[in-house]
Amino acid sequence: MNSVYLIFCRRHLLLACLLLALVGCASVPTQYKEPPPLAVEARAALNEKVFHKAVALIDEHYFDPTYHGTDWQALHAKYQPMALAAQDSTALYTALNNMMGELGVSHLVAISPRQAHQVETRHVAATGFSMQYLEKKLVVTDVVPLGPAASAGVQPGWLVTARNGVPLPIAGDKFVTVLGQGVTYDFLDQHDQAHSLHFDPALLDFRRLDVRSLPGNMLYLRFDEFSFETLHWLSQQLKANAAAPGVVLDLRFNRGGNAAALTMALGEFRPVGTDSAMMDAGYTVDRKGKQDDRRSLPLFSAKYAGKLVILTDSTSVSAAEIFPRVMQYNKRATVIGRQTAGMVIISKFYDLPDEGLLQVPVIDYLGPDGQRLEGKGVTPDQVLPPATLAQRRAGEDPDLQAALVILNQQ
Repeated sequence: MNSVYLIFCRRHLLLACLLLALVGCASVPTQYKEPPPLAVEARAALNEKVFHKAVALIDEHYFDPTYHGTDWQALHAKYQPMALAAQDSTALYTALNNMMGELGVSHLVAISPRQAHQVETRHVAATGFSMQYLEKKLVVTDVVPLGPAASAGVQPGWLVTARNGVPLPIAGDKFVTVLGQGVTYDFLDQHDQAHSLHFDPALLDFRRLDVRSLPGNMLYLRFDEFSFETLHWLSQQLKANAAAPGVVLDLRFNRGGNAAALTMALGEFRPVGTDSAMMDAGYTVDRKGKQDDRRSLPLFSAKYAGKLVILTDSTSVSAAEIFPRVMQYNKRATVIGRQTAGMVIISKFYDLPDEGLLQVPVIDYLGPDGQRLEGKGVTPDQVLPPATLAQRRAGEDPDLQAALVILNQQ
């Protein structure tokens, strides 16, 4: 797998993005080892255990006991034969996710044993570049520092034209990168020069922490998940750059994460126009209808007081949607870019009998204005068109340029 977001429909985006949201310490990075195939009877028995466990967990923990009027029992009956007849883990988890997808809600995902292993280790066997369809072409959007692709000189903006001699893109591509199995990619660089590069995959962490200076002594910060690790990093960067007149906070790659870390990250920024040290951060509603107010928590924070511009797009998910909405509502930041994903419910992970995981939305979230973000997302204060293929290939970032214009306004 070369990309954490070669994505696609809304449900596939959810699955890819929320692999980063599991709370806890990552275990030692290792390659996932596929278990030996099961006999027909054993496979059917395991399928039944996994299916019924998933259903029971949803029955017990799902945030809306009415299921928005959907006949949940009828969905069991519809998908149970498909799940029990699955010949392997891929078919089983496809059936589970198709069943849950009919509820039309985010953060409800069955994660296969292979994907669960990647969640727990925070690493995936990869060549180290992400790519995206743009104007019917595949373009490199990100390169993992020190990964095989970066070491070979691959750069954002290159076009990806073939893999192992087969032209790309491929409809329904299910290629999986495996350690020890080299792979060759063909590229066209920014000058349309061809490059055929062979990579030996490595176990890589695609999450990034990026800080750099911008013109006018402004500061650029990017982090790709809300966790206590990234919270500490964010606080340290803001404290070290307290004199910076403005900050660009890039959440375009952020897939959400820990709700407590989100609350404290909000507290890193000093509120505007109020004596309170806290900001209204909306409220949550559990399956029994109990409401709980949320506020920013400025505990040992930088209390950064400069201007703030937040970059968002359709792959800003969950906590990366709550953060810009709270800042926007409290008039603490200007949000620019594109509509966020609209996947905003607090969830928990549960173990399944085959070492897979089930993510279940357990608490609903409403913004400080009382409106749900689920299914809607956050509308930026300034909506920008996505970068064109020509801009990508030239290494331009029009979103960042627009942010600098805002920060430099008096």
